[in-house]
Amino acid sequence: MIKQSTLKQSIQCTGIGLHSGKIITLTLHPAPENTGIVYRRIDLVPPVELVSHIDMIKNTKFCTSLEDKNGIKISTIEHLSAALSGLWIDNIVIEVTGSEIPIMDGSAWPFVNLILRAGVKKLAYEKKFIYIKQLVRVEKEDKWIEVIPNNQFTLDVTIDFDHPVISSTLQHYFFAFSIESFIEKISRARTFGFLKDISILRSQKLALGCNYNCAIVIGEKNILNQNGLRFGNEFVRHKVLDAIGDFFIPGYNILGAFKAFKPGHTMHYLLLKKILKNTSTWELKN
Repeated sequence: MIKQSTLKQSIQCTGIGLHSGKIITLTLHPAPENTGIVYRRIDLVPPVELVSHIDMIKNTKFCTSLEDKNGIKISTIEHLSAALSGLWIDNIVIEVTGSEIPIMDGSAWPFVNLILRAGVKKLAYEKKFIYIKQLVRVEKEDKWIEVIPNNQFTLDVTIDFDHPVISSTLQHYFFAFSIESFIEKISRARTFGFLKDISILRSQKLALGCNYNCAIVIGEKNILNQNGLRFGNEFVRHKVLDAIGDFFIPGYNILGAFKAFKPGHTMHYLLLKKILKNTSTWELKN
Protein backbone atom coordinates (compact mmCIF):
# COMPACT_ATOMS: atom_id res chain seq x y z
CA MET A 1 0.00 0.00 0.00
CA ILE A 2 1.52 3.32 -1.13
CA LYS A 3 0.86 6.34 1.07
CA GLN A 4 0.58 10.01 0.12
CA SER A 5 3.64 12.17 0.79
CA THR A 6 4.51 15.72 1.78
CA LEU A 7 7.59 17.47 3.20
CA LYS A 8 8.90 17.02 6.73
CA GLN A 9 9.59 20.74 7.06
CA SER A 10 9.48 24.02 5.15
CA ILE A 11 12.46 25.03 3.03
CA GLN A 12 13.33 28.08 0.93
CA CYS A 13 15.46 29.19 -1.99
CA THR A 14 15.93 32.30 -4.12
CA GLY A 15 16.50 32.55 -7.86
CA ILE A 16 15.79 34.50 -11.03
CA GLY A 17 12.64 34.31 -13.13
CA LEU A 18 13.59 33.07 -16.61
CA HIS A 19 11.16 35.37 -18.40
CA SER A 20 10.67 38.21 -15.90
CA GLY A 21 14.32 38.50 -14.93
CA LYS A 22 13.21 39.34 -11.36
CA ILE A 23 14.59 37.91 -8.12
CA ILE A 24 12.05 35.45 -6.71
CA THR A 25 11.91 33.67 -3.36
CA LEU A 26 10.34 30.23 -3.30
CA THR A 27 9.24 28.53 -0.08
CA LEU A 28 7.99 24.95 0.02
CA HIS A 29 5.67 24.04 2.91
CA PRO A 30 4.30 20.69 4.12
CA ALA A 31 0.57 20.16 3.59
CA PRO A 32 -2.04 17.70 4.95
CA GLU A 33 -3.50 14.72 3.11
CA ASN A 34 -5.54 15.46 -0.02
CA THR A 35 -4.35 19.09 -0.24
CA GLY A 36 -2.81 18.59 -3.66
CA ILE A 37 -0.29 20.96 -5.25
CA VAL A 38 -1.04 24.56 -4.27
CA TYR A 39 0.83 27.64 -5.54
CA ARG A 40 0.46 30.72 -3.35
CA ARG A 41 1.35 34.17 -4.72
CA ILE A 42 2.44 36.02 -1.55
CA ASP A 43 3.55 39.09 -3.52
CA LEU A 44 -0.15 39.92 -3.85
CA VAL A 45 -2.39 41.42 -1.15
CA PRO A 46 -4.22 39.38 -0.13
CA PRO A 47 -2.21 36.32 -1.24
CA VAL A 48 -3.78 34.29 -4.06
CA GLU A 49 -3.76 30.49 -4.26
CA LEU A 50 -3.77 28.54 -7.52
CA VAL A 51 -4.35 24.79 -7.29
CA SER A 52 -2.56 22.72 -9.91
CA HIS A 53 -5.30 21.41 -12.23
CA ILE A 54 -5.72 20.85 -15.97
CA ASP A 55 -8.44 23.52 -16.13
CA MET A 56 -5.97 26.11 -14.81
CA ILE A 57 -3.61 25.79 -17.78
CA LYS A 58 -4.01 28.90 -19.93
CA ASN A 59 -0.62 29.32 -21.61
CA THR A 60 1.84 26.76 -22.98
CA LYS A 61 4.01 29.06 -25.10
CA PHE A 62 7.65 28.72 -23.98
CA CYS A 63 6.56 27.36 -20.56
CA THR A 64 3.56 25.99 -18.66
CA SER A 65 1.44 28.54 -16.79
CA LEU A 66 -1.56 28.30 -14.50
CA GLU A 67 -4.08 31.15 -14.39
CA ASP A 68 -7.24 31.72 -12.37
CA LYS A 69 -10.49 33.36 -13.48
CA ASN A 70 -9.18 36.78 -12.39
CA GLY A 71 -6.08 36.54 -14.56
CA ILE A 72 -3.68 35.82 -11.69
CA LYS A 73 -1.02 33.46 -12.97
CA ILE A 74 2.01 31.45 -12.00
CA SER A 75 4.37 30.56 -14.84
CA THR A 76 7.34 28.30 -15.60
CA ILE A 77 6.11 25.62 -13.23
CA GLU A 78 7.21 22.59 -15.26
CA HIS A 79 10.63 21.93 -13.66
CA LEU A 80 9.33 22.19 -10.09
CA SER A 81 6.33 20.09 -11.11
CA ALA A 82 8.72 17.46 -12.50
CA ALA A 83 10.58 17.37 -9.18
CA LEU A 84 7.31 16.91 -7.28
CA SER A 85 6.20 14.16 -9.66
CA GLY A 86 9.60 12.48 -9.65
CA LEU A 87 9.73 12.33 -5.84
CA TRP A 88 6.02 11.44 -5.48
CA ILE A 89 5.12 14.56 -3.49
CA ASP A 90 1.31 14.65 -3.40
CA ASN A 91 0.65 17.54 -1.02
CA ILE A 92 2.53 20.83 -0.82
CA VAL A 93 2.01 24.57 -0.57
CA ILE A 94 4.43 26.54 -2.75
CA GLU A 95 4.81 30.17 -1.75
CA VAL A 96 6.33 32.43 -4.38
CA THR A 97 7.10 36.15 -4.39
CA GLY A 98 6.43 36.68 -8.08
CA SER A 99 4.53 35.50 -11.12
CA GLU A 100 6.85 32.64 -12.03
CA ILE A 101 8.91 29.88 -10.45
CA PRO A 102 12.65 30.72 -10.44
CA ILE A 103 14.54 28.96 -13.21
CA MET A 104 17.55 28.03 -11.02
CA ASP A 105 20.00 26.06 -13.23
CA GLY A 106 17.36 25.21 -15.86
CA SER A 107 16.75 21.67 -14.62
CA ALA A 108 14.69 20.02 -11.86
CA TRP A 109 17.74 19.16 -9.76
CA PRO A 110 17.75 22.29 -7.51
CA PHE A 111 14.13 21.54 -6.57
CA VAL A 112 14.87 17.83 -6.07
CA ASN A 113 17.78 18.78 -3.82
CA LEU A 114 15.55 21.21 -1.90
CA ILE A 115 12.89 18.55 -1.32
CA LEU A 116 15.44 15.93 -0.24
CA ARG A 117 16.95 18.42 2.21
CA ALA A 118 13.50 19.15 3.66
CA GLY A 119 12.80 15.43 3.88
CA VAL A 120 9.83 13.44 2.61
CA LYS A 121 7.08 12.50 5.06
CA LYS A 122 4.57 9.70 4.50
CA LEU A 123 0.95 10.52 5.37
CA ALA A 124 -1.93 8.31 6.54
CA TYR A 125 -4.00 8.35 3.34
CA GLU A 126 -3.36 6.13 0.33
CA LYS A 127 -1.83 7.63 -2.78
CA LYS A 128 -4.02 7.66 -5.88
CA PHE A 129 -2.87 7.30 -9.49
CA ILE A 130 -4.44 8.11 -12.83
CA TYR A 131 -4.61 4.80 -14.72
CA ILE A 132 -4.88 4.98 -18.50
CA LYS A 133 -7.57 2.57 -19.79
CA GLN A 134 -7.27 2.93 -23.57
CA LEU A 135 -5.21 4.51 -26.33
CA VAL A 136 -5.37 8.31 -26.54
CA ARG A 137 -3.50 10.13 -29.31
CA VAL A 138 -3.10 13.74 -30.41
CA GLU A 139 -1.59 14.98 -33.67
CA LYS A 140 -0.69 18.51 -34.75
CA GLU A 141 1.13 19.15 -38.03
CA ASP A 142 4.09 16.72 -37.95
CA LYS A 143 3.99 16.33 -34.16
CA TRP A 144 2.19 13.56 -32.30
CA ILE A 145 1.90 12.13 -28.81
CA GLU A 146 -0.02 9.14 -27.47
CA VAL A 147 -0.48 7.01 -24.38
CA ILE A 148 -1.62 3.43 -23.93
CA PRO A 149 -2.47 1.42 -20.79
CA ASN A 150 0.49 0.24 -18.74
CA ASN A 151 1.10 -0.55 -15.09
CA GLN A 152 4.25 1.57 -15.23
CA PHE A 153 4.90 5.20 -16.17
CA THR A 154 7.13 5.16 -19.24
CA LEU A 155 8.07 7.78 -21.83
CA ASP A 156 9.43 7.06 -25.31
CA VAL A 157 10.45 10.44 -26.71
CA THR A 158 11.95 11.50 -30.04
CA ILE A 159 12.95 15.07 -30.92
CA ASP A 160 13.92 16.30 -34.37
CA PHE A 161 15.91 19.54 -34.37
CA ASP A 162 17.53 20.56 -37.64
CA HIS A 163 20.59 22.05 -36.00
CA PRO A 164 24.10 20.55 -36.09
CA VAL A 165 24.62 20.79 -32.33
CA ILE A 166 21.45 18.86 -31.49
CA SER A 167 21.32 16.56 -34.52
CA SER A 168 24.82 15.35 -33.65
CA THR A 169 23.42 13.95 -30.39
CA LEU A 170 21.04 11.04 -29.89
CA GLN A 171 17.53 12.47 -30.27
CA HIS A 172 15.60 9.49 -28.91
CA TYR A 173 15.24 8.40 -25.27
CA PHE A 174 13.18 5.74 -23.51
CA PHE A 175 12.60 6.25 -19.80
CA ALA A 176 10.94 3.81 -17.39
CA PHE A 177 10.08 5.70 -14.24
CA SER A 178 11.41 5.05 -10.78
CA ILE A 179 12.27 7.70 -8.22
CA GLU A 180 15.92 6.69 -8.29
CA SER A 181 16.20 6.72 -12.09
CA PHE A 182 14.42 10.09 -12.25
CA ILE A 183 16.95 11.62 -9.87
CA GLU A 184 19.93 10.04 -11.62
CA LYS A 185 18.99 10.19 -15.30
CA ILE A 186 16.46 13.02 -15.78
CA SER A 187 16.45 15.62 -12.99
CA ARG A 188 19.76 17.26 -13.99
CA ALA A 189 18.91 17.72 -17.69
CA ARG A 190 18.69 21.45 -18.44
CA THR A 191 16.46 23.50 -20.67
CA PHE A 192 18.05 24.86 -23.84
CA GLY A 193 17.70 27.68 -26.32
CA PHE A 194 19.33 29.26 -29.33
CA LEU A 195 21.44 32.41 -29.06
CA LYS A 196 19.85 33.80 -32.24
CA ASP A 197 16.41 33.73 -30.59
CA ILE A 198 17.27 35.51 -27.35
CA SER A 199 17.11 39.08 -28.71
CA ILE A 200 13.73 38.33 -30.32
CA LEU A 201 12.37 36.88 -27.08
CA ARG A 202 13.66 39.82 -25.05
CA SER A 203 11.93 42.24 -27.41
CA GLN A 204 8.73 40.43 -26.38
CA LYS A 205 9.70 40.78 -22.68
CA LEU A 206 10.58 37.10 -22.49
CA ALA A 207 13.86 35.38 -21.47
CA LEU A 208 14.90 38.50 -19.53
CA GLY A 209 16.58 36.29 -16.92
CA CYS A 210 18.27 33.91 -19.38
CA ASN A 211 22.02 33.40 -18.98
CA TYR A 212 24.62 30.65 -19.22
CA ASN A 213 23.88 29.55 -15.65
CA CYS A 214 20.22 28.67 -16.24
CA ALA A 215 20.11 27.11 -19.71
CA ILE A 216 22.16 25.42 -22.41
CA VAL A 217 22.79 28.21 -24.92
CA ILE A 218 23.36 27.02 -28.49
CA GLY A 219 25.29 29.08 -31.04
CA GLU A 220 25.48 28.47 -34.78
CA LYS A 221 27.90 25.58 -34.50
CA ASN A 222 28.56 24.89 -30.85
CA ILE A 223 27.35 25.01 -27.26
CA LEU A 224 28.36 28.28 -25.65
CA ASN A 225 28.30 27.11 -22.02
CA GLN A 226 31.84 26.70 -20.72
CA ASN A 227 31.27 23.22 -19.25
CA GLY A 228 29.25 21.83 -22.16
CA LEU A 229 26.59 19.14 -21.66
CA ARG A 230 25.85 17.10 -18.53
CA PHE A 231 24.72 14.14 -20.68
CA GLY A 232 25.53 13.34 -24.28
CA ASN A 233 21.79 13.36 -24.98
CA GLU A 234 20.80 16.13 -22.54
CA PHE A 235 18.45 17.80 -25.03
CA VAL A 236 16.06 14.85 -25.34
CA ARG A 237 16.38 14.05 -21.64
CA HIS A 238 15.16 17.56 -20.86
CA LYS A 239 12.14 16.99 -23.08
CA VAL A 240 11.39 13.92 -20.96
CA LEU A 241 11.73 16.11 -17.84
CA ASP A 242 9.27 18.66 -19.24
CA ALA A 243 6.78 15.89 -20.02
CA ILE A 244 7.03 14.49 -16.49
CA GLY A 245 6.33 17.96 -15.08
CA ASP A 246 3.44 18.72 -17.40
CA PHE A 247 1.77 15.34 -16.90
CA PHE A 248 1.70 16.02 -13.15
CA ILE A 249 -0.43 19.18 -13.52
CA PRO A 250 -3.62 17.23 -12.54
CA GLY A 251 -1.91 16.53 -9.19
CA TYR A 252 -1.67 12.75 -9.62
CA ASN A 253 1.06 10.53 -11.04
CA ILE A 254 -0.09 8.81 -14.22
CA LEU A 255 0.42 5.13 -15.00
CA GLY A 256 0.63 4.61 -18.75
CA ALA A 257 3.09 4.22 -21.62
CA PHE A 258 3.64 7.53 -23.43
CA LYS A 259 5.23 7.86 -26.84
CA ALA A 260 5.91 11.17 -28.57
CA PHE A 261 7.48 12.70 -31.66
CA LYS A 262 8.51 16.37 -31.28
CA PRO A 263 6.68 16.90 -27.98
CA GLY A 264 6.34 20.19 -26.13
CA HIS A 265 4.18 21.94 -23.55
CA THR A 266 1.29 22.46 -25.98
CA MET A 267 1.26 18.83 -27.11
CA HIS A 268 1.38 17.66 -23.48
CA TYR A 269 -1.58 19.88 -22.63
CA LEU A 270 -3.63 18.73 -25.64
CA LEU A 271 -3.09 15.08 -24.71
CA LEU A 272 -3.94 15.65 -21.04
CA LYS A 273 -7.07 17.55 -22.01
CA LYS A 274 -8.19 14.77 -24.35
CA ILE A 275 -7.52 12.09 -21.72
CA LEU A 276 -9.31 13.80 -18.85
CA LYS A 277 -12.41 14.98 -20.74
CA ASN A 278 -13.46 11.36 -21.33
CA THR A 279 -13.89 9.18 -18.25
CA SER A 280 -13.76 6.04 -20.37
CA THR A 281 -10.05 6.65 -21.04
CA TRP A 282 -8.87 6.85 -17.42
CA GLU A 283 -9.70 6.11 -13.82
CA LEU A 284 -8.42 7.35 -10.47
CA LYS A 285 -7.58 4.60 -7.99
CA ASN A 286 -5.08 3.52 -5.35
